[in-house]
Amino acid sequence: MGRGRDGAVSEEQRTRVLAAVMHTAFFLLLGASLVRFLLRHPGQPRTPWIIALSLTLALLYVLGPALGAAPTRRRLLWLGLVVSTWLVLVVLAPSFAWCAVPLFYTALRTLPPRAAVALVALLTVFVVFAQLKLSEAVDPNLIVAPPAVAAIATAVFIHMERQSQAQRVLIDDLIRTRRELAATERREGTLAERQRLSMEIHDTLAQHLSSQQMLLQAADRTWDSDPATARAHVRTATGIAARGLAEARRLVHDLAPPELAGGGGLPDALRALDAGPGIAVRFHLEGTPVPLPERVQSALLRIAQGALANVREHSGARAAALTLSFLGDQVVLDIADDGRGFTAPRATGTDRGHGLPAMRARAGQLGGTLAVESAPGEGTVLSVAVPLDTHPRTEPRP
Repeated sequence: MGRGRDGAVSEEQRTRVLAAVMHTAFFLLLGASLVRFLLRHPGQPRTPWIIALSLTLALLYVLGPALGAAPTRRRLLWLGLVVSTWLVLVVLAPSFAWCAVPLFYTALRTLPPRAAVALVALLTVFVVFAQLKLSEAVDPNLIVAPPAVAAIATAVFIHMERQSQAQRVLIDDLIRTRRELAATERREGTLAERQRLSMEIHDTLAQHLSSQQMLLQAADRTWDSDPATARAHVRTATGIAARGLAEARRLVHDLAPPELAGGGGLPDALRALDAGPGIAVRFHLEGTPVPLPERVQSALLRIAQGALANVREHSGARAAALTLSFLGDQVVLDIADDGRGFTAPRATGTDRGHGLPAMRARAGQLGGTLAVESAPGEGTVLSVAVPLDTHPRTEPRP
């Protein structure tokens, strides 16, 4: 956008400078022609007419810039009066012939190309006529030179106009392309933010609501037969609701997960996770922990939460194990369960639902990979590996 405006301003400035040069040249040529006539033809009867026509031509020419360059009716009428006055002057005093050069520019600026060329040809004929009239003998140069100069000037001007028009088209295309690119980037940013929020909601609020639903259903089933257990389920559901509320507030303020706010970092947050009633979760730490960027910790925690939610809802497992391994150049998180497993095609990428695609997206945003190994009756192992040396380059900003 800025370039387009700069280009337009630069072109406008060049046009104004060229117009000023042409106007100055016209008045110099007009004044020189009038002085030449008065010095060479003093006291002639046509002198008052020459002076009056010169002043009229000067006055008409001064009015031209106020009419603009567009070929309006008033502009065309003005051009006709200027040319007519000049023609009469040339017939009465051939020394005014060279005032035609600035008129070439005026005609080319005002008229369409064909009409401008025709007018330039007419002006050139009168220039040749005037030069022959001033010459004592027929000189071939006086016949050839004016048309050659007029042809060169016309060709150069038309070529420059076409180049300017092509440049304006290119600038307009550039501005339009930049606008479209900006709109595309905005749309992509919006879609990325929607995906991020959908993953956050799926891995946090949706999982909390699912756990609450399961606990409240269990409490409802045991309310009469085992009130103590039912109340325990309700208390657990209340705690999950409190964590869900904290997650909702974090989403609103775009803060780090509350599980990471205690100072213990990712290992403590993973150690505190559970998969719901009836599923034992164990945590193992391997290697020497190193500081991880906040987004890496948040993503790995969300992947673990999503994986445990899948264990709870789909696997029928009795136990799950979380293993966080620091391997020097990468950090690896494994989530394994002893559930029913599923068939290989799903493990190799034909994911159903939102959970696994969301986990893959989170790992991909960090430059990492996610793999799932499973078979019917043999449980499932989900593994995500994130290279430690790519965090600064691959962490996107929402």
